[in-house]
Amino acid sequence: MKRLIYQVCLGEAKNSKLYSTCIDSVTDYCKKHDIDQFVQREPHLKIQPDLFATNRSEESYKKHGGFLPIFEKENALDCFAKGYDQIAIIDADIYIRADAPNIFDDLEDEYDIGAVVERTMPISGQYAMKIKNYSHMQYNKLTDVQWDWRDWGAHFYNMGMIVMNKSIVEYLKGQTARQFLNRPQFKDFIDGVGNWKWSTDQTLLNYWVKKEKMKAKDMSWKWNALYSAVKDESIPEAHFIHFFLKDKLPSAGENVEALMDKIGV
Repeated sequence: MKRLIYQVCLGEAKNSKLYSTCIDSVTDYCKKHDIDQFVQREPHLKIQPDLFATNRSEESYKKHGGFLPIFEKENALDCFAKGYDQIAIIDADIYIRADAPNIFDDLEDEYDIGAVVERTMPISGQYAMKIKNYSHMQYNKLTDVQWDWRDWGAHFYNMGMIVMNKSIVEYLKGQTARQFLNRPQFKDFIDGVGNWKWSTDQTLLNYWVKKEKMKAKDMSWKWNALYSAVKDESIPEAHFIHFFLKDKLPSAGENVEALMDKIGV
């Protein structure tokens, strides 16, 4: 099996001690499990919003040369053409424990994609309310797919960690990653129309998975434990710890030694 972990680290993140520490942990993990790793450090797709339709702030794209870096990780989809059987996209702010098992072994052949459903994590009550509000803002208007609404909102995946089998290529329908993102059905997500003003690729990908009725696996929260959202007592059980709110971390996450101590590394 040929396997790849794809990461994106652009702009200011390239100088972050937290990001470099997390990426290094992925490098060690890949060596241990015979997985290829690629860290994209320069933009390739350069997806731009429609300037006549966008609701996004100018800062979100102008400071990056007019494009949206949040859609760069879809470059990974083109890597299946290089002979990979499985590809994982892992955000550059995810730390992998040294004893973490091989995540690819947890996605059986019958599935196209696997990720963690946010509402199934052992989250705090405060963050549960955030999920509920976020769900309604992002998914309430997408009524042509089933979101399986529950008390804590929609059934959506946190797309900071995605594992894909090669069968997902079928749903690209012969398109490259750039062509895929430029589909008319995704235009409002790219442009940030309405409540999607601050959306990342997470809404787009979740909609794609649901719309295509992919065989998706709800993976254990241990593969994507959201630091500060997941209860403190659960963090030691996690394989992958996701420092997803960097700006809200002490010292913006740059006091890595303190963070590592908190998660028991």
